[in-house]
Amino acid sequence: MKRALSVFFKGVGMGAADAVPGVSGGTIAFVTGIYEELIDTIKRFGPSAIGVWRKDGFKALWQHLNLAFLLPLVVGIFASLITVAHLVTWLMDTQPLLLNAFFFGLVVCSGVIVARRITEFKAGYLIWLALGLVLASKLPSLLPAATDGSWVLVAGGAIAISAMLLPGVSGSFLLLTMGLYGTVMTGIKSFDVQLILLFGSGCAIGLFTFSRVLSWLFRHHHTATLMLLTGFILGSLPVLWPWRTITDYRIGPKGEQVPLDYQFMMPDTYTSITGEPAQLWAALAVMLAGILLVWFAGERSGPDDSSKNSRKEQEHA
Repeated sequence: MKRALSVFFKGVGMGAADAVPGVSGGTIAFVTGIYEELIDTIKRFGPSAIGVWRKDGFKALWQHLNLAFLLPLVVGIFASLITVAHLVTWLMDTQPLLLNAFFFGLVVCSGVIVARRITEFKAGYLIWLALGLVLASKLPSLLPAATDGSWVLVAGGAIAISAMLLPGVSGSFLLLTMGLYGTVMTGIKSFDVQLILLFGSGCAIGLFTFSRVLSWLFRHHHTATLMLLTGFILGSLPVLWPWRTITDYRIGPKGEQVPLDYQFMMPDTYTSITGEPAQLWAALAVMLAGILLVWFAGERSGPDDSSKNSRKEQEHA
């Protein structure tokens, strides 16, 4: 029961992060020590599960699919999306600078936590780090704006959920880039069943395909994959810098402003250019809160979780 409750709250954290453009639920999963177990669990859904059920029954299937872990996590994510996400989206509208500062501190510390789990280092691994940095910063600009049609929601779900599996890559931000963020969030809040089914089917496709790619990378290139994920995390930081203004944007299909480029400033310059208060001390306070939250979460989960889950993954491969 204690394990289920812990996983539930980690799911709550993932759901709240996924609601914010610029933050990844995968980052929360990594820092709290459940990332590789999550990837391994998702990968187990497939034809092999049917074989386990036919041969050994429901109890074996429950264990094979690791449902004691997955169910409380999914419940936590969905509970967050319909509760905490409302608070987060409200803060996005009313206190965007402080919200960005909080997540900036959270992501900075996340990068440190992930880097600490790299137990060996070779100069060649820097290529993977650089690749993660480049992809995290350039991926949103490579995606086209969405057009109307049911298939767009399916494709958007597949892209967004694949991004959410990557620490540092925000599925919400990619939805915003494609012009689907407002549509999806409104549909979830209003419980639009058709939209949820279309978007959810895309998420399922993305989960069951991309999780296998990540699982293979962890099995065969574990340290290089950790370096890649560290690059993804650090590459997301500019999008979360609190003191910035939009310098380039496009108009989405619903009339929303989709940012393409920013001007990044120091707090005093921000005030002189925008006329808005920099809220320096409040921003630093919430930034520190984000750092401490991730640090203690990472310390509690321990650096050994990834290796334990990696061994589990190899056993079930």
